[in-house]
Amino acid sequence: MKQERPYAKYTVSRKAQISIEGGHPWVYADEIRQAEPGAENGDLVDVVSEKGRYLGTGFLSEKSKIRIRLLSRNANDRFDTAFWRRRLQWAWEYRKQVMPPQDLLCCRIVFGEADELPGLTVDRFGPYLVTQTLSVGIERRKHLLFPLLVELLRQDGQEIIGLYERNDVALREKEGLAEGKGFFPLEGEPIPQQTTTRIVENGITYLVDFENGQKTGFFLDQKYNRQAVARLARGRRVLDCFTLTGSFALNAAAGGAERVTAVDVSESAVELARANAALNGLDDRMEFIAADVFDLLPKLAQEGKQPYDFIILDPPAFTKSRRTVDSAMRGYKEINYRAMKLLPRGGYLASCSCSHFATEALFVKMLHAAARDAGVQLRQIEARQQAADHPILWNVEETNYLKFYLFQVI
Repeated sequence: MKQERPYAKYTVSRKAQISIEGGHPWVYADEIRQAEPGAENGDLVDVVSEKGRYLGTGFLSEKSKIRIRLLSRNANDRFDTAFWRRRLQWAWEYRKQVMPPQDLLCCRIVFGEADELPGLTVDRFGPYLVTQTLSVGIERRKHLLFPLLVELLRQDGQEIIGLYERNDVALREKEGLAEGKGFFPLEGEPIPQQTTTRIVENGITYLVDFENGQKTGFFLDQKYNRQAVARLARGRRVLDCFTLTGSFALNAAAGGAERVTAVDVSESAVELARANAALNGLDDRMEFIAADVFDLLPKLAQEGKQPYDFIILDPPAFTKSRRTVDSAMRGYKEINYRAMKLLPRGGYLASCSCSHFATEALFVKMLHAAARDAGVQLRQIEARQQAADHPILWNVEETNYLKFYLFQVI
């Protein structure tokens, strides 16, 4: 490196070099071989190979096992306001290109590493932006980033009246950050007085509580998978397991299902799903049950009936670490096996996993095993992933997390 760099230099192992050159943006603590003094938590640092070759610049996180999150691989980048505006603009322009205009009103605008903004999530729910900040580097720069994002969206004709931070997540502790939530103050603007809003997705209206709902308030990644369910649901008797806000169930009902039963272990989730059904005038063909799916499916089988010919399995992530993958796969197999046994021949099954640790290969292997044990065959209709506003970087496996399969059971 010929020019003088203003950032502390961190020398990494050959393994880390290969990973970075292969496109992955993370450097783990045990991959650092030497570190120049002077850098503070959240600072930008340069990453170099053991031979001194520049590999990239990223955020230092002194508390996390992910010690450096690369932000750029271009030694000529200057990390000024124009740089951050450009990154945010690229993220927004991408959504405008890959999403229908009506879907821009409720979509993910920033998806962390996939948008080269490591540790930042931004979801849009109508006039509200909801953020999660999961890296100390972004946390230190949010007072620049958030007003820039609001400004560029407004300049593009988008109505934005508030930005709410959902930083009540345990992952922040690994970055040495405190948990909390609340509106981010936009200079010269009043703080909004409400933390609920209505969105429309696939023609269905939802009440979104972005203060208390899971994650940022609503799961946007399944929007087109819900459409796929709606196309199959006409005339069917549908059981939607792990319904949460009722999104799959509502799409099935709107798609012409004869009857839809929506199940969730959470009473509050069931109440919200019921309210969303009433909001859309679909409650006359829907019922809602607060129950544990692991108990309900065997109970239905014991009754000796086949009350459903379309079952949807959209569970929460059963594993958030490699240590618990085996037990998670047993959980996935249990519910899929039970659903396959319960369905009549010719019935339909939608099966999902939102954990990137439950890889595609593991999930497919599990489905094969469940079908074998249930004595059925699976006729694949579709294999899908997350919506395009949650882009997948092929060299960053963590961005490829959602598996969604539609089958006919024969």
